[in-house]
Amino acid sequence: MYNVTLIPGDGVGPEITEATKKCIDATGVKIDWDLQECGIEVIEKEGSVPDHVMDSIRKNGIALKAPITTPIGKGFRSVNVFLRQELGLYACVRPCKTYKGVRTYYEHVDLDMVLIRENTEDLYAGVEFQAGAEQTAELIKTINEFSAERKINTTPQTTGVSIKPISYEGTRRIADFAFDYAVKQERKSVTSICKANIMKYTDGLWYDETRAVALAYGAKFEWEDLAEGISPDAELVGKVGDASNLTYMERLIDNMCMQLVQKPEQYDVMVTQNLYGDILSDLCAGLVGGLGVAPGANIGTEAAIFEATHGSAPKYKGQNKVNPVALILSGKMLLDHLGEREAAAKLDRAIAAVIEEGKDVTYDMKPTRTDPTAVGTQEMAEAICKKMQAE
Repeated sequence: MYNVTLIPGDGVGPEITEATKKCIDATGVKIDWDLQECGIEVIEKEGSVPDHVMDSIRKNGIALKAPITTPIGKGFRSVNVFLRQELGLYACVRPCKTYKGVRTYYEHVDLDMVLIRENTEDLYAGVEFQAGAEQTAELIKTINEFSAERKINTTPQTTGVSIKPISYEGTRRIADFAFDYAVKQERKSVTSICKANIMKYTDGLWYDETRAVALAYGAKFEWEDLAEGISPDAELVGKVGDASNLTYMERLIDNMCMQLVQKPEQYDVMVTQNLYGDILSDLCAGLVGGLGVAPGANIGTEAAIFEATHGSAPKYKGQNKVNPVALILSGKMLLDHLGEREAAAKLDRAIAAVIEEGKDVTYDMKPTRTDPTAVGTQEMAEAICKKMQAE
């Protein structure tokens, strides 16, 4: 029996949560669901994520979370960002896989990629200074005094500044996570992505450390000269799995975008920084049919939260209409995380079968969105359950 925090969210969240819970329970894995209400109404009333929700996640160490609405331009900050920071969820994992029957420009290609994004550093650390503020002027003055070659030549009154922190510790941790994931999931390659040709002291550091981690794992380098002058990460040597069957590759972020459009089948596990990862995760989701089939997880050393990557879609609330697949696939990831790999595979096969048949699917997965044969959220979940029972 596993104890798992269940957060239904708001908007369509409760409906897709019900559908997902139904499918996970149908795998036969015994889970004691710890229900915690944490939608927009609860948060606006409390002023933040309630303590009882945080206590539940910390106690159980694992949660399934439906989307929660974030007000635009006012109110509380993103719940996702808050949870990542408060719980130390440093790794964002976004699988992107082709399912036959999902409309996409890449239907002829079997894609199975995983994007791993560092969650805590980079420009998303939120260290910003407002244009026109006195402290911004002081910061620009200091930067110009210390930087002889590169100066900020615009005026402080019209210039905002963001700081991009990239550390050896943060990079090592996410690179270690990516290689450990690739070894355990029996993947073929890990690609490190940044913009080191321009940002030599931040993204250059990123490449130095991902190479050192790759060497510690014993991975093969796509180009041997990448390893020149780099020593294996001493803290990892002798403590990690064997990645000798893995190939380590590097791509600059702009080139990576083009590569993913032209030949996405050549990539497997990709590891990158916070901002680049945010952009690439949507690109990869688009390759396989959109956010409706895009699951996700945020994982740290003490907790893990599994969630759909799409929003709460409040206009569809209570209509039993939306596609539940993204959250169900997040539930599949949750089962994998618990070590229930056969149950996870069983659920994945059932999802794939229902989508390929195209009969018991929601309106967005039909040839036209007005197709009268489309089923509801719960009916699609029930069809997935029946496929598992029929195995």
